[in-house]
Order: sequence, then C-alpha cells, then structure tokens
Amino acid sequence: MIDQVGIAVFGCTAVWLSQSLHPPTQRYACIFGLLAQPFWYWAAFSTEQWGIVLVCIPYTAAWLRGFYNHWILKGQA
Repeated sequence: MIDQVGIAVFGCTAVWLSQSLHPPTQRYACIFGLLAQPFWYWAAFSTEQWGIVLVCIPYTAAWLRGFYNHWILKGQA
C-alpha cells in the first residue's frame, strides 16, 4: 500500500512539474521522479513483476539525466 501512495504522490508530482511552463519549476520534476523510483522498484520486486523492474531502469536513468542537466550542469554555469 505504501508503495502505491509513494508512486501516486511522487510520480504524479514529477509528471505535473515536468509540464510546467516555468523552467525553474520544471527542474524539480527530476527530484520527485527520483523520489518515486524506490517505490516503483519495491512494488515491482515484491510482486515479482520483472517486466516492470526492467522498465524502471530507463526511467531511473532518465530522471538521473534530468537531475544532472538541471542541477549539476546548471550549477556549474
């Protein structure tokens, strides 16, 4: 149950923020996306849904890319 709440809260917030027209707000999408990932992995592992586990991997990579682009690179500029 907690996994579903985490996915709903953090995942939906990430998607919502990613569609903002305000770039300073958009940059927080990756933070919430990354916060949702442990819940996705927990839900997938605990129910042995190995296809979902495989899908989680590129999602994690995409959120990490956003974190790198919006927080690491932007901080160096």
